[in-house]
Amino acid sequence: MAIEKTLVLLKPCTVQRSLIGEIISIFEKKGLRVAGLKMMQLDDAILAEHYSHLVDRPFFPGLKASMMATPVVALALEGVDAIEVVRQMAGPTNGRKALPGTIRGDYSMSGQQNIVHASDGPETAVAELKRFFREGEIFEYALPTLGSLYASDEI
Repeated sequence: MAIEKTLVLLKPCTVQRSLIGEIISIFEKKGLRVAGLKMMQLDDAILAEHYSHLVDRPFFPGLKASMMATPVVALALEGVDAIEVVRQMAGPTNGRKALPGTIRGDYSMSGQQNIVHASDGPETAVAELKRFFREGEIFEYALPTLGSLYASDEI
């Protein structure tokens, strides 16, 4: 077990549907600590870098347009095994295939308009956090409830 940081993007569909607070609340209720939070408008450069593995795919122009429709909210979340916890909470990419109780299962009917992006592994999380947060925008602070979230041998 390790305390990890991971990136979550609340996509434009989340912003457009006024679900920002509700989705952040889900992560906080789970016990994840918000270490960074900001709203930002994505541009061609950051999207080409973030989706470099998809730029040659025929659906990329639509994906890019969708991700630029409104600002996104970038979150740096922290917790024990945070990367896997967030991925499990998000559910499968396609909201129609996501089980109820997951964020996508409860809030999405789409493979693209699927509420959140979540880092898929430790290396990706490090790279994505650096991509979306500058130095000094991710904070370390005590979480008073830490002792009631984890057993002493877990942290």
